[in-house]
Amino acid sequence: MTLERAPDAAADKALSGEVSPGEPLTKSVTNRLRDMIAQDELPAGERIRERALAETLQVSRTPLREALKILATEGLVELFPNRGAVVAKPDPAEVQDLLQVLGVLEALGGELACARASDRDIAEVQALHYEMLAAYARKDRLAYFKVNQQIHKAIVAISGNASLIETHGRINAQLYRVRYRSNSRNTKWDVAIEEHEAILTALRARDGAALSQILRSHLGSTWANVREGLDEPGENAGS
Repeated sequence: MTLERAPDAAADKALSGEVSPGEPLTKSVTNRLRDMIAQDELPAGERIRERALAETLQVSRTPLREALKILATEGLVELFPNRGAVVAKPDPAEVQDLLQVLGVLEALGGELACARASDRDIAEVQALHYEMLAAYARKDRLAYFKVNQQIHKAIVAISGNASLIETHGRINAQLYRVRYRSNSRNTKWDVAIEEHEAILTALRARDGAALSQILRSHLGSTWANVREGLDEPGENAGS
Protein backbone atom coordinates (compact mmCIF):
# COMPACT_ATOMS: atom_id res chain seq x y z
CA MET A 1 0.00 0.00 0.00
CA THR A 2 1.44 3.37 -0.99
CA LEU A 3 0.70 6.14 1.49
CA GLU A 4 0.46 9.84 0.75
CA ARG A 5 3.59 11.69 1.77
CA ALA A 6 4.18 15.15 3.21
CA PRO A 7 4.13 18.30 1.03
CA ASP A 8 7.19 18.80 -1.15
CA ALA A 9 8.99 22.07 -1.90
CA ALA A 10 6.58 22.98 -4.69
CA ALA A 11 3.60 22.55 -2.39
CA ASP A 12 5.34 24.62 0.29
CA LYS A 13 5.70 27.44 -2.22
CA ALA A 14 1.96 27.38 -2.79
CA LEU A 15 1.42 28.06 0.91
CA SER A 16 3.33 31.34 0.66
CA GLY A 17 0.68 32.94 -1.53
CA GLU A 18 1.35 31.59 -5.01
CA VAL A 19 0.00 28.49 -6.64
CA SER A 20 2.52 25.79 -7.38
CA PRO A 21 3.76 25.40 -10.97
CA GLY A 22 4.59 21.76 -10.31
CA GLU A 23 1.03 20.39 -10.16
CA PRO A 24 -2.27 20.77 -12.05
CA LEU A 25 -3.50 24.35 -11.72
CA THR A 26 -6.94 23.58 -10.33
CA LYS A 27 -5.46 21.26 -7.71
CA SER A 28 -2.89 23.86 -6.73
CA VAL A 29 -5.52 26.60 -6.42
CA THR A 30 -7.76 24.28 -4.40
CA ASN A 31 -4.93 23.46 -1.99
CA ARG A 32 -4.06 27.13 -1.58
CA LEU A 33 -7.67 28.15 -0.91
CA ARG A 34 -8.11 25.32 1.57
CA ASP A 35 -5.15 26.59 3.57
CA MET A 36 -6.35 30.20 3.32
CA ILE A 37 -9.67 29.09 4.83
CA ALA A 38 -7.94 27.11 7.57
CA GLN A 39 -5.76 30.07 8.50
CA ASP A 40 -8.66 32.55 8.31
CA GLU A 41 -7.13 34.48 5.44
CA LEU A 42 -10.62 33.78 4.10
CA PRO A 43 -12.72 34.01 7.30
CA ALA A 44 -15.78 31.88 7.94
CA GLY A 45 -18.98 33.52 6.68
CA GLU A 46 -17.12 35.88 4.35
CA ARG A 47 -18.10 36.29 0.71
CA ILE A 48 -15.30 35.29 -1.65
CA ARG A 49 -14.47 38.08 -4.11
CA GLU A 50 -13.36 36.14 -7.15
CA ARG A 51 -11.67 38.93 -9.09
CA ALA A 52 -9.52 40.10 -6.18
CA LEU A 53 -8.67 36.54 -5.16
CA ALA A 54 -7.72 35.57 -8.71
CA GLU A 55 -5.35 38.56 -8.81
CA THR A 56 -3.83 37.57 -5.47
CA LEU A 57 -3.21 34.01 -6.68
CA GLN A 58 -2.17 35.20 -10.14
CA VAL A 59 -4.59 32.89 -11.92
CA SER A 60 -7.64 33.33 -14.12
CA ARG A 61 -11.14 33.00 -12.69
CA THR A 62 -11.75 29.68 -14.47
CA PRO A 63 -9.46 27.50 -12.29
CA LEU A 64 -10.54 29.54 -9.27
CA ARG A 65 -14.20 28.68 -9.89
CA GLU A 66 -13.32 25.01 -10.41
CA ALA A 67 -11.46 25.04 -7.11
CA LEU A 68 -14.44 26.60 -5.35
CA LYS A 69 -16.67 23.84 -6.67
CA ILE A 70 -14.31 21.24 -5.19
CA LEU A 71 -14.25 23.02 -1.84
CA ALA A 72 -18.04 23.19 -1.91
CA THR A 73 -18.20 19.39 -2.16
CA GLU A 74 -15.89 19.26 0.88
CA GLY A 75 -18.18 21.54 2.86
CA LEU A 76 -15.64 24.35 3.22
CA VAL A 77 -17.43 26.70 0.83
CA GLU A 78 -21.09 27.35 0.05
CA LEU A 79 -22.18 28.32 -3.46
CA PHE A 80 -25.25 30.51 -3.95
CA PRO A 81 -26.96 31.37 -7.26
CA ASN A 82 -26.32 35.01 -8.19
CA ARG A 83 -24.30 35.52 -4.99
CA GLY A 84 -21.18 33.52 -5.66
CA ALA A 85 -19.23 31.69 -2.97
CA VAL A 86 -19.17 32.16 0.79
CA VAL A 87 -16.77 30.50 3.23
CA ALA A 88 -18.78 27.99 5.24
CA LYS A 89 -19.48 28.77 8.88
CA PRO A 90 -20.67 25.53 10.47
CA ASP A 91 -22.84 25.54 13.55
CA PRO A 92 -20.87 24.55 16.70
CA ALA A 93 -23.32 21.71 17.40
CA GLU A 94 -22.71 20.36 13.89
CA VAL A 95 -18.95 20.55 14.44
CA GLN A 96 -19.26 18.62 17.69
CA ASP A 97 -21.40 15.94 16.02
CA LEU A 98 -18.92 15.54 13.16
CA LEU A 99 -15.97 15.28 15.54
CA GLN A 100 -17.76 12.56 17.51
CA VAL A 101 -18.37 10.58 14.33
CA LEU A 102 -14.79 11.12 13.17
CA GLY A 103 -13.51 9.83 16.49
CA VAL A 104 -15.47 6.61 16.06
CA LEU A 105 -14.24 6.23 12.47
CA GLU A 106 -10.59 6.72 13.40
CA ALA A 107 -10.93 4.33 16.34
CA LEU A 108 -12.26 1.65 14.00
CA GLY A 109 -9.59 2.49 11.43
CA GLY A 110 -6.88 2.05 14.02
CA GLU A 111 -8.25 -1.31 15.15
CA LEU A 112 -8.44 -2.62 11.58
CA ALA A 113 -5.03 -1.17 10.69
CA CYS A 114 -3.38 -3.12 13.49
CA ALA A 115 -4.90 -6.33 12.13
CA ARG A 116 -3.91 -5.67 8.52
CA ALA A 117 -0.76 -3.52 8.52
CA SER A 118 2.33 -4.78 6.76
CA ASP A 119 5.82 -3.91 7.98
CA ARG A 120 6.06 -1.47 5.07
CA ASP A 121 2.81 0.24 6.06
CA ILE A 122 4.11 0.76 9.57
CA ALA A 123 7.44 2.02 8.26
CA GLU A 124 5.61 4.61 6.14
CA VAL A 125 3.64 5.88 9.14
CA GLN A 126 6.85 6.01 11.14
CA ALA A 127 8.51 8.09 8.39
CA LEU A 128 5.60 10.52 8.46
CA HIS A 129 5.92 10.68 12.25
CA TYR A 130 9.56 11.75 11.93
CA GLU A 131 8.59 14.40 9.38
CA MET A 132 6.01 15.69 11.85
CA LEU A 133 8.65 15.86 14.58
CA ALA A 134 10.86 17.91 12.27
CA ALA A 135 8.01 20.40 11.73
CA TYR A 136 7.49 20.50 15.51
CA ALA A 137 11.17 21.27 16.04
CA ARG A 138 10.88 24.16 13.55
CA LYS A 139 7.69 25.39 15.29
CA ASP A 140 6.02 25.25 11.87
CA ARG A 141 2.36 24.79 12.78
CA LEU A 142 1.04 24.48 9.23
CA ALA A 143 3.61 21.92 8.09
CA TYR A 144 3.06 20.01 11.35
CA PHE A 145 -0.70 20.02 10.81
CA LYS A 146 -0.41 18.75 7.23
CA VAL A 147 1.80 15.81 8.16
CA ASN A 148 -0.36 15.14 11.21
CA GLN A 149 -3.36 14.86 8.88
CA GLN A 150 -1.45 12.49 6.62
CA ILE A 151 -0.70 10.21 9.56
CA HIS A 152 -4.36 9.96 10.54
CA LYS A 153 -5.42 9.35 6.92
CA ALA A 154 -2.64 6.80 6.44
CA ILE A 155 -3.78 4.74 9.42
CA VAL A 156 -7.36 4.71 8.12
CA ALA A 157 -6.07 3.79 4.64
CA ILE A 158 -4.23 0.78 6.06
CA SER A 159 -7.57 -0.53 7.34
CA GLY A 160 -8.40 -1.48 3.76
CA ASN A 161 -12.10 -0.77 4.36
CA ALA A 162 -13.23 1.27 1.34
CA SER A 163 -16.43 2.56 2.97
CA LEU A 164 -14.56 3.62 6.07
CA ILE A 165 -11.86 5.36 4.03
CA GLU A 166 -14.42 7.25 1.91
CA THR A 167 -16.56 8.34 4.86
CA HIS A 168 -13.54 9.37 6.93
CA GLY A 169 -12.11 11.36 4.02
CA ARG A 170 -15.38 13.22 3.45
CA ILE A 171 -15.92 14.18 7.09
CA ASN A 172 -12.26 14.97 7.69
CA ALA A 173 -12.25 17.33 4.69
CA GLN A 174 -15.26 19.15 6.11
CA LEU A 175 -13.39 19.60 9.40
CA TYR A 176 -10.13 20.81 7.81
CA ARG A 177 -10.44 24.34 9.19
CA VAL A 178 -11.66 23.12 12.57
CA ARG A 179 -8.78 20.67 13.00
CA TYR A 180 -6.24 23.28 11.95
CA ARG A 181 -7.69 25.74 14.47
CA SER A 182 -7.48 23.08 17.15
CA ASN A 183 -3.82 22.64 16.28
CA SER A 184 -3.14 26.39 16.37
CA ARG A 185 -4.96 26.85 19.69
CA ASN A 186 -3.23 23.92 21.38
CA THR A 187 -0.98 25.35 24.10
CA LYS A 188 0.15 21.85 25.12
CA TRP A 189 1.86 20.94 21.89
CA ASP A 190 4.23 18.57 23.68
CA VAL A 191 1.23 16.57 24.90
CA ALA A 192 0.04 16.11 21.31
CA ILE A 193 3.50 14.82 20.42
CA GLU A 194 3.34 12.33 23.30
CA GLU A 195 -0.05 11.14 22.07
CA HIS A 196 1.37 10.57 18.59
CA GLU A 197 4.28 8.65 20.08
CA ALA A 198 1.68 6.42 21.77
CA ILE A 199 -0.18 6.04 18.47
CA LEU A 200 2.99 4.87 16.74
CA THR A 201 3.88 2.53 19.59
CA ALA A 202 0.44 0.88 19.50
CA LEU A 203 0.59 0.50 15.72
CA ARG A 204 4.05 -1.08 15.88
CA ALA A 205 2.78 -3.52 18.50
CA ARG A 206 -0.34 -4.11 16.38
CA ASP A 207 -2.38 -3.51 19.52
CA GLY A 208 -5.76 -2.69 18.00
CA ALA A 209 -7.58 -2.08 21.27
CA ALA A 210 -4.94 0.37 22.50
CA LEU A 211 -4.70 2.24 19.20
CA SER A 212 -8.48 2.50 18.95
CA GLN A 213 -8.72 4.02 22.42
CA ILE A 214 -5.83 6.44 21.85
CA LEU A 215 -7.24 7.72 18.55
CA ARG A 216 -10.70 8.27 19.96
CA SER A 217 -9.30 10.19 22.92
CA HIS A 218 -6.94 12.12 20.65
CA LEU A 219 -9.90 13.33 18.55
CA GLY A 220 -11.82 14.24 21.68
CA SER A 221 -9.26 16.91 22.53
CA THR A 222 -10.02 18.69 19.25
CA TRP A 223 -13.46 19.80 20.42
CA ALA A 224 -12.03 21.03 23.72
CA ASN A 225 -9.52 23.16 21.80
CA VAL A 226 -12.01 24.82 19.44
CA ARG A 227 -15.43 24.97 21.10
CA GLU A 228 -14.83 28.39 22.69
CA GLY A 229 -13.31 29.92 19.59
CA LEU A 230 -15.43 28.87 16.64
CA ASP A 231 -16.71 32.43 16.21
CA GLU A 232 -13.43 34.15 16.98
CA PRO A 233 -10.84 35.29 14.41
CA GLY A 234 -8.09 32.73 13.95
CA GLU A 235 -4.79 33.03 15.74
CA ASN A 236 -1.44 33.10 14.04
CA ALA A 237 -0.82 29.44 13.38
CA GLY A 238 2.92 29.90 13.35
CA SER A 239 3.09 31.16 16.92
